[in-house]
Amino acid sequence: MTGPATDAGVPAPAPAPPGTPSLGRKVGSAARWSLVNTMVMRLGNFVTGIILARFFLGPEAWGVYGIAQTVLLVLLSANELGVSLAIVRWEGDPRRFAPTVLTLSAASSCLLYAVLFAAAPAVARVLGSPEASGVLRVMCVCVVLDGLSQVPAGFLTREFAQGRRMAIDALNFVLSTAVTLLLAVQGWGAMSFAWGSVAGNVAALAGCCLAAPGTLKFGWDRDQARALLRFGLPLAGASMLALGVVNVDTMVVGSTLDQLALGFYVLAFNISGWPVRIISEAARRVSFAGFSRLADTPGALAGGFGRALGVVMTGTVPLCVLLAALSAPIVELVYGARWLPAAAALPWLMGLGLVRIGCELAYDCLVAIGRRRSLIGVQALWLVLLVPALVIGSGAGGIVGVAQGHVLVAGAVVVPVFLVALHRGGIGLGTVARACAWPFLGGAAMTAVVLGLERLLGDGVLALLATGAAGTLCYVLCVLPSRGFLRGSAPAAGPAAAATGEATGEATAVPTTADTAAPTTATSPAGS
Repeated sequence: MTGPATDAGVPAPAPAPPGTPSLGRKVGSAARWSLVNTMVMRLGNFVTGIILARFFLGPEAWGVYGIAQTVLLVLLSANELGVSLAIVRWEGDPRRFAPTVLTLSAASSCLLYAVLFAAAPAVARVLGSPEASGVLRVMCVCVVLDGLSQVPAGFLTREFAQGRRMAIDALNFVLSTAVTLLLAVQGWGAMSFAWGSVAGNVAALAGCCLAAPGTLKFGWDRDQARALLRFGLPLAGASMLALGVVNVDTMVVGSTLDQLALGFYVLAFNISGWPVRIISEAARRVSFAGFSRLADTPGALAGGFGRALGVVMTGTVPLCVLLAALSAPIVELVYGARWLPAAAALPWLMGLGLVRIGCELAYDCLVAIGRRRSLIGVQALWLVLLVPALVIGSGAGGIVGVAQGHVLVAGAVVVPVFLVALHRGGIGLGTVARACAWPFLGGAAMTAVVLGLERLLGDGVLALLATGAAGTLCYVLCVLPSRGFLRGSAPAAGPAAAATGEATGEATAVPTTADTAAPTTATSPAGS
Protein backbone atom coordinates (compact mmCIF):
# COMPACT_ATOMS: atom_id res chain seq x y z
CA MET A 1 0.00 0.00 0.00
CA THR A 2 1.44 3.35 -0.98
CA GLY A 3 1.80 5.66 2.00
CA PRO A 4 1.37 9.39 2.17
CA ALA A 5 4.83 9.86 0.77
CA THR A 6 3.15 10.23 -2.58
CA ASP A 7 1.62 13.47 -1.34
CA ALA A 8 5.07 14.69 -0.36
CA GLY A 9 6.51 14.08 -3.78
CA VAL A 10 8.51 11.01 -2.82
CA PRO A 11 8.76 8.61 -5.77
CA ALA A 12 8.09 4.92 -5.60
CA PRO A 13 11.14 2.74 -5.03
CA ALA A 14 13.05 1.31 -7.91
CA PRO A 15 13.07 -2.46 -8.35
CA ALA A 16 15.54 -4.21 -6.08
CA PRO A 17 18.81 -5.02 -7.83
CA PRO A 18 19.79 -8.64 -8.41
CA GLY A 19 21.31 -10.30 -5.41
CA THR A 20 19.33 -8.21 -2.91
CA PRO A 21 18.25 -10.43 0.02
CA SER A 22 14.58 -11.40 -0.07
CA LEU A 23 12.13 -9.92 2.41
CA GLY A 24 11.75 -13.29 4.08
CA ARG A 25 15.49 -13.60 4.67
CA LYS A 26 15.72 -10.03 5.98
CA VAL A 27 12.82 -10.52 8.38
CA GLY A 28 14.12 -13.88 9.55
CA SER A 29 17.58 -12.52 10.27
CA ALA A 30 16.17 -9.43 11.98
CA ALA A 31 13.81 -11.56 14.05
CA ARG A 32 16.67 -13.71 15.34
CA TRP A 33 18.81 -10.71 16.23
CA SER A 34 15.85 -8.97 17.85
CA LEU A 35 14.94 -11.98 19.98
CA VAL A 36 18.53 -12.46 21.16
CA ASN A 37 18.80 -8.73 21.88
CA THR A 38 15.58 -8.64 23.87
CA MET A 39 16.35 -11.75 25.90
CA VAL A 40 19.88 -10.60 26.79
CA MET A 41 18.76 -7.10 27.75
CA ARG A 42 15.79 -8.32 29.78
CA LEU A 43 17.90 -10.89 31.60
CA GLY A 44 20.33 -8.13 32.54
CA ASN A 45 17.49 -5.85 33.69
CA PHE A 46 15.94 -8.74 35.59
CA VAL A 47 19.11 -9.44 37.58
CA THR A 48 19.70 -5.75 38.27
CA GLY A 49 16.10 -5.32 39.41
CA ILE A 50 16.46 -8.17 41.88
CA ILE A 51 19.60 -6.60 43.36
CA LEU A 52 17.88 -3.23 43.75
CA ALA A 53 14.69 -4.66 45.27
CA ARG A 54 16.47 -6.93 47.72
CA PHE A 55 19.18 -4.61 49.00
CA PHE A 56 18.61 -0.94 48.18
CA LEU A 57 15.04 0.08 47.33
CA GLY A 58 11.76 -0.63 49.08
CA PRO A 59 8.14 -0.53 47.83
CA GLU A 60 7.86 3.24 48.45
CA ALA A 61 10.79 4.03 46.11
CA TRP A 62 9.33 1.61 43.58
CA GLY A 63 6.06 3.52 43.74
CA VAL A 64 7.77 6.87 43.05
CA TYR A 65 9.60 5.31 40.13
CA GLY A 66 6.33 3.83 38.83
CA ILE A 67 4.71 7.27 38.71
CA ALA A 68 7.66 8.80 36.86
CA GLN A 69 7.91 5.90 34.42
CA THR A 70 4.17 6.09 33.69
CA VAL A 71 4.34 9.78 32.80
CA LEU A 72 7.46 9.20 30.70
CA LEU A 73 5.86 6.42 28.69
CA VAL A 74 2.75 8.47 27.98
CA LEU A 75 4.91 11.38 26.76
CA LEU A 76 7.04 9.05 24.63
CA SER A 77 3.92 7.81 22.86
CA ALA A 78 3.38 11.27 21.35
CA ASN A 79 6.77 12.92 21.53
CA GLU A 80 7.34 12.85 17.75
CA LEU A 81 3.68 13.15 16.65
CA GLY A 82 3.83 9.73 14.97
CA VAL A 83 5.77 11.10 12.01
CA SER A 84 8.85 8.92 12.56
CA LEU A 85 6.91 5.86 11.39
CA ALA A 86 7.04 7.33 7.89
CA ILE A 87 10.75 6.46 7.84
CA VAL A 88 9.75 2.79 8.12
CA ARG A 89 6.47 2.82 6.18
CA TRP A 90 6.67 5.28 3.28
CA GLU A 91 7.93 4.24 -0.11
CA GLY A 92 10.85 5.92 -1.80
CA ASP A 93 14.14 7.22 -0.45
CA PRO A 94 13.50 8.22 3.19
CA ARG A 95 16.52 10.54 3.20
CA ARG A 96 14.49 13.00 1.12
CA PHE A 97 11.96 13.62 3.89
CA ALA A 98 14.01 12.55 6.97
CA PRO A 99 15.21 16.13 7.78
CA THR A 100 11.60 17.31 8.03
CA VAL A 101 10.77 14.32 10.23
CA LEU A 102 13.67 15.18 12.53
CA THR A 103 12.64 18.82 12.80
CA LEU A 104 9.05 17.92 13.68
CA SER A 105 10.17 15.24 16.14
CA ALA A 106 12.71 17.46 17.92
CA ALA A 107 10.36 20.46 18.15
CA SER A 108 7.45 18.45 19.57
CA SER A 109 9.71 16.64 22.04
CA CYS A 110 11.18 19.87 23.40
CA LEU A 111 7.71 21.41 23.72
CA LEU A 112 6.38 18.38 25.61
CA TYR A 113 9.32 18.45 28.00
CA ALA A 114 8.89 22.16 28.68
CA VAL A 115 5.21 21.62 29.55
CA LEU A 116 6.07 18.65 31.77
CA PHE A 117 8.85 20.55 33.57
CA ALA A 118 6.41 23.32 34.51
CA ALA A 119 3.58 20.95 35.45
CA ALA A 120 5.65 18.31 37.28
CA PRO A 121 4.71 19.34 40.86
CA ALA A 122 0.99 19.42 40.04
CA VAL A 123 1.15 16.11 38.15
CA ALA A 124 2.97 14.42 41.04
CA ARG A 125 0.40 15.68 43.58
CA VAL A 126 -2.56 14.52 41.48
CA LEU A 127 -1.00 11.08 41.17
CA GLY A 128 -0.57 10.80 44.93
CA SER A 129 3.22 11.07 45.02
CA PRO A 130 4.38 14.69 45.54
CA GLU A 131 7.98 13.59 46.02
CA ALA A 132 8.03 12.30 42.43
CA SER A 133 8.25 15.84 41.04
CA GLY A 134 12.04 15.98 40.84
CA VAL A 135 12.26 12.45 39.46
CA LEU A 136 9.75 13.42 36.76
CA ARG A 137 11.78 16.42 35.66
CA VAL A 138 14.98 14.41 35.34
CA MET A 139 13.58 11.21 33.84
CA CYS A 140 11.55 13.01 31.21
CA VAL A 141 14.71 14.48 29.68
CA CYS A 142 14.55 11.13 27.89
CA VAL A 143 11.63 12.53 25.88
CA VAL A 144 13.95 15.01 24.15
CA LEU A 145 16.69 12.42 23.64
CA ASP A 146 14.17 9.97 22.21
CA GLY A 147 12.79 12.60 19.83
CA LEU A 148 16.27 13.23 18.43
CA SER A 149 16.94 9.51 18.00
CA GLN A 150 13.72 8.69 16.13
CA VAL A 151 15.08 9.26 12.62
CA PRO A 152 18.32 7.22 12.90
CA ALA A 153 16.46 4.50 14.80
CA GLY A 154 13.78 4.48 12.09
CA PHE A 155 16.41 3.88 9.41
CA LEU A 156 17.74 0.89 11.37
CA THR A 157 14.23 -0.55 11.68
CA ARG A 158 13.50 0.03 7.97
CA GLU A 159 16.68 -1.83 7.04
CA PHE A 160 16.00 -4.66 9.52
CA ALA A 161 19.40 -3.81 11.07
CA GLN A 162 18.71 -5.50 14.38
CA GLY A 163 22.34 -6.52 14.85
CA ARG A 164 23.31 -2.86 15.09
CA ARG A 165 20.30 -2.20 17.32
CA MET A 166 21.54 -4.88 19.67
CA ALA A 167 24.90 -3.15 20.02
CA ILE A 168 23.15 0.17 20.73
CA ASP A 169 20.83 -1.39 23.31
CA ALA A 170 23.78 -3.08 24.99
CA LEU A 171 25.56 0.27 25.31
CA ASN A 172 22.36 1.82 26.70
CA PHE A 173 21.95 -0.99 29.21
CA VAL A 174 25.53 -1.01 30.47
CA LEU A 175 25.67 2.73 31.07
CA SER A 176 22.16 3.12 32.52
CA THR A 177 22.60 0.13 34.85
CA ALA A 178 26.01 1.29 36.06
CA VAL A 179 24.71 4.78 36.88
CA THR A 180 21.53 3.44 38.52
CA LEU A 181 23.41 1.00 40.75
CA LEU A 182 26.06 3.54 41.69
CA LEU A 183 23.48 6.13 42.75
CA ALA A 184 21.28 3.55 44.52
CA VAL A 185 24.23 2.39 46.62
CA GLN A 186 24.80 6.02 47.61
CA GLY A 187 21.17 6.36 48.74
CA TRP A 188 19.65 8.36 45.88
CA GLY A 189 16.47 6.23 45.91
CA ALA A 190 14.10 6.62 42.94
CA MET A 191 16.27 9.42 41.52
CA SER A 192 18.89 6.77 40.68
CA PHE A 193 16.51 5.38 38.05
CA ALA A 194 16.02 8.82 36.52
CA TRP A 195 19.70 9.63 36.06
CA GLY A 196 20.42 6.08 34.91
CA SER A 197 17.76 6.41 32.20
CA VAL A 198 19.14 9.73 31.02
CA ALA A 199 22.71 8.38 30.85
CA GLY A 200 21.58 5.33 28.88
CA ASN A 201 19.58 7.39 26.41
CA VAL A 202 22.49 9.73 25.75
CA ALA A 203 24.57 6.67 24.88
CA ALA A 204 21.77 5.25 22.70
CA LEU A 205 21.42 8.51 20.77
CA ALA A 206 25.14 8.54 20.06
CA GLY A 207 25.00 4.87 19.02
CA CYS A 208 22.08 5.44 16.65
CA CYS A 209 23.90 8.30 14.97
CA LEU A 210 27.01 6.15 14.48
CA ALA A 211 24.99 3.16 13.22
CA ALA A 212 22.98 5.28 10.76
CA PRO A 213 25.42 8.02 9.73
CA GLY A 214 24.16 11.14 8.03
CA THR A 215 20.58 10.77 9.28
CA LEU A 216 20.69 13.39 12.04
CA LYS A 217 20.12 16.36 9.74
CA PHE A 218 17.52 19.04 10.28
CA GLY A 219 15.51 20.46 7.42
CA TRP A 220 12.06 21.70 6.46
CA ASP A 221 9.67 21.19 3.58
CA ARG A 222 6.15 22.53 4.07
CA ASP A 223 4.45 20.02 1.77
CA GLN A 224 6.28 17.11 3.35
CA ALA A 225 5.42 18.39 6.83
CA ARG A 226 1.71 18.49 5.98
CA ALA A 227 1.78 14.97 4.58
CA LEU A 228 3.77 13.71 7.58
CA LEU A 229 1.32 15.21 10.05
CA ARG A 230 -1.66 13.76 8.16
CA PHE A 231 0.05 10.38 8.39
CA GLY A 232 1.43 10.65 11.92
CA LEU A 233 -1.10 12.46 14.09
CA PRO A 234 -3.71 9.65 14.03
CA LEU A 235 -0.94 7.18 14.92
CA ALA A 236 0.29 9.40 17.74
CA GLY A 237 -3.25 9.64 19.07
CA ALA A 238 -3.72 5.89 18.93
CA SER A 239 -0.32 5.33 20.52
CA MET A 240 -1.08 7.74 23.36
CA LEU A 241 -4.38 6.00 23.98
CA ALA A 242 -2.61 2.63 23.96
CA LEU A 243 -0.04 3.85 26.50
CA GLY A 244 -2.85 5.32 28.56
CA VAL A 245 -4.51 1.91 28.66
CA VAL A 246 -1.33 0.27 29.94
CA ASN A 247 -0.45 2.98 32.47
CA VAL A 248 -3.74 4.38 33.76
CA ASP A 249 -3.80 1.66 36.42
CA THR A 250 -0.65 3.10 38.02
CA MET A 251 -2.35 6.49 38.16
CA VAL A 252 -5.50 4.98 39.69
CA VAL A 253 -3.58 3.02 42.32
CA GLY A 254 -1.40 6.03 43.15
CA SER A 255 -4.38 8.34 43.60
CA THR A 256 -6.78 5.94 45.39
CA LEU A 257 -4.45 3.74 47.49
CA ASP A 258 -1.26 4.44 49.43
CA GLN A 259 2.29 4.54 48.14
CA LEU A 260 3.09 1.14 49.63
CA ALA A 261 0.28 -0.49 47.64
CA LEU A 262 1.51 1.35 44.54
CA GLY A 263 4.99 -0.12 45.01
CA PHE A 264 3.58 -3.65 45.25
CA TYR A 265 1.38 -3.10 42.21
CA VAL A 266 4.22 -1.67 40.11
CA LEU A 267 6.37 -4.71 40.89
CA ALA A 268 3.52 -7.13 40.05
CA PHE A 269 2.78 -5.32 36.80
CA ASN A 270 6.45 -5.32 35.84
CA ILE A 271 6.69 -9.06 36.49
CA SER A 272 3.60 -9.63 34.34
CA GLY A 273 5.39 -7.69 31.62
CA TRP A 274 8.31 -10.13 31.42
CA PRO A 275 6.69 -12.19 28.62
CA VAL A 276 5.47 -9.01 26.91
CA ARG A 277 8.96 -7.56 26.86
CA ILE A 278 10.78 -10.76 25.94
CA ILE A 279 8.42 -11.96 23.21
CA SER A 280 6.34 -8.99 22.09
CA GLU A 281 9.12 -6.41 22.15
CA ALA A 282 11.31 -8.66 20.04
CA ALA A 283 8.40 -9.21 17.65
CA ARG A 284 7.60 -5.54 17.28
CA ARG A 285 11.13 -4.68 16.23
CA VAL A 286 10.33 -6.09 12.78
CA SER A 287 6.59 -6.84 12.62
CA PHE A 288 5.52 -3.37 11.46
CA ALA A 289 8.13 -3.27 8.72
CA GLY A 290 7.25 -6.83 7.69
CA PHE A 291 3.48 -6.29 7.65
CA SER A 292 3.99 -3.08 5.67
CA ARG A 293 5.72 -5.04 2.90
CA LEU A 294 2.75 -7.47 2.73
CA ALA A 295 -0.02 -4.88 3.01
CA ASP A 296 -0.85 -4.95 -0.70
CA THR A 297 -1.35 -8.74 -0.76
CA PRO A 298 -4.31 -9.69 1.48
CA GLY A 299 -3.69 -13.44 1.35
CA ALA A 300 -0.02 -13.08 2.19
CA LEU A 301 -0.80 -10.60 4.95
CA ALA A 302 -3.37 -12.91 6.55
CA GLY A 303 -1.01 -15.88 6.38
CA GLY A 304 1.89 -13.85 7.72
CA PHE A 305 -0.16 -12.44 10.58
CA GLY A 306 -1.50 -15.87 11.48
CA ARG A 307 1.93 -17.45 11.72
CA ALA A 308 3.35 -14.39 13.52
CA LEU A 309 0.57 -14.62 16.10
CA GLY A 310 1.12 -18.37 16.40
CA VAL A 311 4.85 -17.93 17.06
CA VAL A 312 4.27 -15.16 19.61
CA MET A 313 1.56 -17.08 21.47
CA THR A 314 3.52 -20.33 21.45
CA GLY A 315 6.45 -18.60 23.11
CA THR A 316 4.36 -16.56 25.57
CA VAL A 317 1.80 -18.97 27.00
CA PRO A 318 4.21 -21.15 29.04
CA LEU A 319 5.81 -18.08 30.63
CA CYS A 320 2.38 -16.73 31.58
CA VAL A 321 1.27 -20.05 33.03
CA LEU A 322 4.37 -20.45 35.19
CA LEU A 323 4.24 -16.90 36.56
CA ALA A 324 0.49 -17.11 37.25
CA ALA A 325 0.39 -20.58 38.81
CA LEU A 326 3.53 -20.12 40.92
CA SER A 327 3.20 -16.39 41.66
CA ALA A 328 3.71 -16.44 45.43
CA PRO A 329 6.74 -18.77 45.59
CA ILE A 330 8.38 -17.02 42.62
CA VAL A 331 7.96 -13.55 44.13
CA GLU A 332 9.26 -14.69 47.51
CA LEU A 333 12.20 -16.56 45.99
CA VAL A 334 13.25 -13.78 43.63
CA TYR A 335 12.48 -10.58 45.54
CA GLY A 336 12.11 -11.64 49.16
CA ALA A 337 9.23 -12.09 51.61
CA ARG A 338 8.52 -8.35 52.02
CA TRP A 339 7.27 -8.27 48.42
CA LEU A 340 4.74 -11.11 48.84
CA PRO A 341 1.65 -8.82 48.71
CA ALA A 342 2.51 -8.22 45.04
CA ALA A 343 1.87 -11.90 44.27
CA ALA A 344 -1.88 -11.61 44.91
CA ALA A 345 -2.42 -9.48 41.79
CA LEU A 346 0.04 -11.37 39.59
CA PRO A 347 -2.18 -14.22 38.25
CA TRP A 348 -4.72 -11.71 36.93
CA LEU A 349 -2.03 -9.51 35.44
CA MET A 350 -0.51 -12.49 33.62
CA GLY A 351 -3.85 -12.94 31.83
CA LEU A 352 -3.70 -9.28 30.90
CA GLY A 353 -0.13 -9.72 29.65
CA LEU A 354 -1.23 -12.46 27.28
CA VAL A 355 -4.00 -10.26 25.90
CA ARG A 356 -1.59 -7.34 25.48
CA ILE A 357 0.77 -9.40 23.36
CA GLY A 358 -1.94 -10.38 20.90
CA CYS A 359 -3.36 -6.86 20.79
CA GLU A 360 0.04 -5.27 20.16
CA LEU A 361 0.66 -7.53 17.18
CA ALA A 362 -2.83 -6.74 15.86
CA TYR A 363 -2.08 -3.04 16.41
CA ASP A 364 1.04 -3.22 14.22
CA CYS A 365 -0.88 -5.05 11.50
CA LEU A 366 -3.74 -2.54 11.48
CA VAL A 367 -1.26 0.36 11.31
CA ALA A 368 0.54 -1.30 8.39
CA ILE A 369 -2.67 -1.64 6.36
CA GLY A 370 -3.74 1.93 7.08
CA ARG A 371 -6.64 1.34 9.47
CA ARG A 372 -5.66 4.13 11.81
CA ARG A 373 -9.22 5.25 12.55
CA SER A 374 -10.11 1.75 13.70
CA LEU A 375 -7.16 1.80 16.07
CA ILE A 376 -8.13 5.11 17.59
CA GLY A 377 -11.67 3.84 18.12
CA VAL A 378 -10.51 0.61 19.76
CA GLN A 379 -8.02 2.31 22.07
CA ALA A 380 -10.46 5.07 23.02
CA LEU A 381 -13.17 2.54 23.88
CA TRP A 382 -10.66 0.53 25.93
CA LEU A 383 -9.56 3.55 27.95
CA VAL A 384 -13.08 4.91 28.50
CA LEU A 385 -14.30 1.58 29.90
CA LEU A 386 -11.10 0.86 31.81
CA VAL A 387 -10.96 3.92 34.05
CA PRO A 388 -14.27 3.29 35.92
CA ALA A 389 -13.53 -0.45 36.08
CA LEU A 390 -10.17 0.21 37.74
CA VAL A 391 -11.58 2.77 40.18
CA ILE A 392 -14.34 0.37 41.22
CA GLY A 393 -11.87 -2.50 41.46
CA SER A 394 -9.48 -0.44 43.57
CA GLY A 395 -12.22 0.38 46.07
CA ALA A 396 -13.49 -3.18 46.23
CA GLY A 397 -10.28 -5.22 46.24
CA GLY A 398 -7.18 -3.02 46.31
CA ILE A 399 -4.48 -3.97 43.82
CA VAL A 400 -6.17 -7.32 43.16
CA GLY A 401 -9.40 -5.55 42.23
CA VAL A 402 -7.47 -3.27 39.86
CA ALA A 403 -5.91 -6.29 38.15
CA GLN A 404 -9.32 -7.98 37.86
CA GLY A 405 -10.83 -4.85 36.33
CA HIS A 406 -8.06 -4.83 33.73
CA VAL A 407 -8.73 -8.44 32.72
CA LEU A 408 -12.52 -7.98 32.63
CA VAL A 409 -12.42 -5.05 30.22
CA ALA A 410 -9.69 -6.55 28.04
CA GLY A 411 -11.27 -9.99 27.69
CA ALA A 412 -14.94 -9.06 27.47
CA VAL A 413 -14.72 -5.96 25.28
CA VAL A 414 -11.34 -5.23 23.73
CA VAL A 415 -10.47 -8.63 22.29
CA PRO A 416 -13.81 -8.95 20.42
CA VAL A 417 -13.45 -5.40 19.06
CA PHE A 418 -9.90 -6.09 17.84
CA LEU A 419 -11.15 -9.26 16.14
CA VAL A 420 -13.80 -7.26 14.30
CA ALA A 421 -11.19 -4.69 13.21
CA LEU A 422 -8.89 -7.44 11.94
CA HIS A 423 -11.78 -9.08 10.07
CA ARG A 424 -12.51 -5.81 8.29
CA GLY A 425 -8.83 -5.66 7.37
CA GLY A 426 -8.99 -9.09 5.72
CA ILE A 427 -7.83 -11.28 8.61
CA GLY A 428 -10.64 -13.59 9.61
CA LEU A 429 -11.48 -15.17 12.94
CA GLY A 430 -10.34 -18.54 11.61
CA THR A 431 -6.80 -17.23 11.11
CA VAL A 432 -6.63 -16.03 14.71
CA ALA A 433 -8.22 -19.21 16.07
CA ARG A 434 -5.76 -21.45 14.23
CA ALA A 435 -2.83 -19.44 15.56
CA CYS A 436 -4.00 -19.66 19.18
CA ALA A 437 -5.52 -23.15 19.32
CA TRP A 438 -2.46 -25.27 20.09
CA PRO A 439 -0.82 -22.79 22.51
CA PHE A 440 -4.05 -22.43 24.49
CA LEU A 441 -4.58 -26.19 24.58
CA GLY A 442 -1.01 -26.67 25.75
CA GLY A 443 -1.43 -23.90 28.33
CA ALA A 444 -4.49 -25.57 29.83
CA ALA A 445 -2.66 -28.89 30.15
CA MET A 446 0.41 -27.17 31.57
CA THR A 447 -1.68 -25.35 34.19
CA ALA A 448 -3.15 -28.61 35.43
CA VAL A 449 0.29 -30.22 35.66
CA VAL A 450 1.91 -27.26 37.44
CA LEU A 451 -0.86 -26.82 40.02
CA GLY A 452 -0.97 -30.55 40.71
CA LEU A 453 2.79 -30.86 41.18
CA GLU A 454 2.95 -27.76 43.38
CA ARG A 455 0.49 -29.34 45.81
CA LEU A 456 2.42 -32.60 45.70
CA LEU A 457 6.02 -31.33 45.84
CA GLY A 458 5.70 -28.00 47.68
CA ASP A 459 7.41 -24.73 46.81
CA GLY A 460 11.07 -25.25 47.63
CA VAL A 461 13.68 -24.27 45.06
CA LEU A 462 14.20 -27.81 43.77
CA ALA A 463 10.46 -28.46 43.82
CA LEU A 464 9.82 -25.31 41.77
CA LEU A 465 12.47 -26.32 39.23
CA ALA A 466 10.98 -29.80 38.90
CA THR A 467 7.44 -28.43 38.62
CA GLY A 468 8.45 -25.89 35.99
CA ALA A 469 10.39 -28.47 33.98
CA ALA A 470 7.52 -30.97 34.02
CA GLY A 471 4.96 -28.34 33.06
CA THR A 472 7.14 -27.05 30.21
CA LEU A 473 7.67 -30.59 28.89
CA CYS A 474 3.92 -31.16 28.92
CA TYR A 475 3.42 -27.91 27.01
CA VAL A 476 6.05 -28.74 24.39
CA LEU A 477 4.43 -32.11 23.72
CA CYS A 478 1.04 -30.45 23.32
CA VAL A 479 2.20 -27.85 20.77
CA LEU A 480 4.45 -30.13 18.70
CA PRO A 481 1.73 -30.76 16.09
CA SER A 482 1.80 -27.05 15.18
CA ARG A 483 5.52 -26.87 14.34
CA GLY A 484 4.94 -27.12 10.59
CA PHE A 485 2.48 -24.23 10.69
CA LEU A 486 4.86 -22.09 12.74
CA ARG A 487 7.66 -22.69 10.23
CA GLY A 488 5.38 -21.73 7.37
CA SER A 489 5.79 -25.13 5.74
CA ALA A 490 2.36 -26.56 6.48
CA PRO A 491 -1.17 -25.38 7.28
CA ALA A 492 -2.33 -25.48 10.85
CA ALA A 493 -3.89 -28.87 11.50
CA GLY A 494 -5.17 -28.03 14.91
CA PRO A 495 -8.47 -27.92 16.76
CA ALA A 496 -9.39 -24.51 15.38
CA ALA A 497 -8.53 -25.49 11.83
CA ALA A 498 -10.88 -28.42 12.00
CA ALA A 499 -13.61 -26.25 13.41
CA THR A 500 -13.35 -23.51 10.83
CA GLY A 501 -12.45 -25.54 7.78
CA GLU A 502 -10.59 -22.56 6.32
CA ALA A 503 -7.33 -22.79 4.43
CA THR A 504 -4.32 -20.98 5.73
CA GLY A 505 -2.95 -18.29 3.41
CA GLU A 506 0.74 -18.59 2.69
CA ALA A 507 3.02 -15.57 2.86
CA THR A 508 6.32 -15.11 1.18
CA ALA A 509 7.69 -13.64 4.39
CA VAL A 510 6.59 -14.14 7.96
CA PRO A 511 6.83 -10.93 9.96
CA THR A 512 7.14 -12.86 13.15
CA THR A 513 8.94 -10.39 15.05
CA ALA A 514 9.02 -4.04 15.19
CA ASP A 515 9.21 -1.37 17.09
CA THR A 516 6.46 0.88 15.82
CA ALA A 517 7.90 3.92 17.45
CA ALA A 518 11.50 2.69 17.53
CA PRO A 519 12.19 4.27 20.89
CA THR A 520 15.67 4.21 22.33
CA THR A 521 14.50 4.40 25.90
CA ALA A 522 15.55 1.14 27.48
CA THR A 523 13.58 -0.40 30.29
CA SER A 524 15.35 0.49 33.48
CA PRO A 525 16.05 -2.20 36.07
CA ALA A 526 12.85 -1.38 37.91
CA GLY A 527 10.91 -2.37 34.86
CA SER A 528 12.52 -5.75 34.49
